[in-house]
Amino acid sequence: MARIAGIDLPPNKRLWVGLTAIYGIGHERARSVSARAGVDSSKKIKDLTEEEVTRLRQEIETEGRVEGDLRKETQMNIRRLIEIGSYRGLRHRRSLPVRGQRTHTNARTRKGPRRGAVATKKKATLKK
Repeated sequence: MARIAGIDLPPNKRLWVGLTAIYGIGHERARSVSARAGVDSSKKIKDLTEEEVTRLRQEIETEGRVEGDLRKETQMNIRRLIEIGSYRGLRHRRSLPVRGQRTHTNARTRKGPRRGAVATKKKATLKK
């Protein structure tokens, strides 16, 4: 089983798809990494040799931040926006869409499930 950047890659997928399981690597970056490492990107992950996995690991490490470092940097950027009190930071703090989307309708992914207005019924007065 191939393990790169602390992630076990899915063995039955092709290399360019399997590399996208690593946070920070998309389709394009996966293909370019495999090309620079000299590994066929259409090869299944379970068919990779140890040497090929080592070359991929080295190429990913030299290219830039992935996984933990990238997640940490993203969180630090969001925290900075919140601390300086910017509009984007305020939207992050309130768990609302940050990039100008409408919220009158939609935005359910960011806002969470609807909290329905609980209507309280007035109890009928007893007649004598």
